Amino acid sequence: MLYFLLQPLAKSFSVLNLLNYITFRAAAAFVTALLVSFIAGPAVIRRLRAMAVHQVVREGTPDTHAGKGSTPTMGGLIILLATFVPSLLWARLSNRYVLLALGVMAWMGAIGFLDDYLKLRQKRAGLKNEGLVERYKLAGQITCGLGLGAILLLFPISTLPGASTTLPFFKYVLVVPSVAWAAWLYIPWVTFILTGVSNAVNLTDGLDGLSAGLVAIAVLTLGIFAYLLGRVDTSAHLLVFYLRGAGELSVFCGAVVGACIGFLWYNAHPAQVFMGDTGSLALGGAVGAVALLLKSEFLLLFVGAVFFAETLSVILQRSVFKYRRRRFGLEYAQKHRVFLRAPLHHHFELKGWPETQVVVRFWIIGILCALLALSTLKLR
Repeated sequence: MLYFLLQPLAKSFSVLNLLNYITFRAAAAFVTALLVSFIAGPAVIRRLRAMAVHQVVREGTPDTHAGKGSTPTMGGLIILLATFVPSLLWARLSNRYVLLALGVMAWMGAIGFLDDYLKLRQKRAGLKNEGLVERYKLAGQITCGLGLGAILLLFPISTLPGASTTLPFFKYVLVVPSVAWAAWLYIPWVTFILTGVSNAVNLTDGLDGLSAGLVAIAVLTLGIFAYLLGRVDTSAHLLVFYLRGAGELSVFCGAVVGACIGFLWYNAHPAQVFMGDTGSLALGGAVGAVALLLKSEFLLLFVGAVFFAETLSVILQRSVFKYRRRRFGLEYAQKHRVFLRAPLHHHFELKGWPETQVVVRFWIIGILCALLALSTLKLR
């Protein structure tokens, strides 16, 4: 918005030429997101406390989580506000990359908000806090994925084919369907990625600061990719495909990183507020959407390695438990679990790691994975 309002005045005020630089606007979006978090955060938290929107502590979690039942949730509203305000102010709103990323994040955030709101209503009515029925939540995520996949397939936003993706470590290798009809398989592929990533971030959101910190690391990495892929000179130097207009996504990524770090101010241990599904699904949607828009889905194996491990731990735990229960009986299955508890962060808690230690160590792993992802730019 500010770009279109102030850029025409650049001839009279040379300082406004800074708006032509994506790096400046990305940094401005980051700072603005921090300020919005610091200004709006306390008011949002007070409102959530007044509404008694408290976290639901799941059965079987470590004893250290017992006191978290009085901590308000739905703090993802802070993240959404701190992302949308800077993006609308500093990004070029004619850019389809930004509009699609914002649309996916808003859709996923709305699903999470509905889930958290229903939990509040059910709690007040004395019912079991189950929130949005799982199949309805999944239907909303799939609908978002189908919509994004159809748009990318039918209305490509770059010079690359809509149904295509790239591979890390390979220069100028573009994966495209070999026959025309197979291009339609790209839509379920997008749906799978978007749904999987949003749920993976949701599963990771179980310790104070864990999910917000990991998302900040992942989105910062993707923002660097967006900037480099969106420039003709750097993309040619790095032997990667040039994506016209993709650099504008770094402004959106700057806003998301700022929103996550601003939220950590309140979510660091001991947390004053939790993001809830409102924040985790929205952030997961943002991560998945940016990777898809950059044609870099396989990069998620690196930047989202911790999210992938958390999800895999849940799948493995449930699958092995069901098999052993059917094969050897319930008592045997309960005594011989793969992990003490899934997702993976709870396993390490039950192994004796303090919560803060688990969070920081997972952040360190996330940083190492981000560096590995960045190394794919040169190792080709």
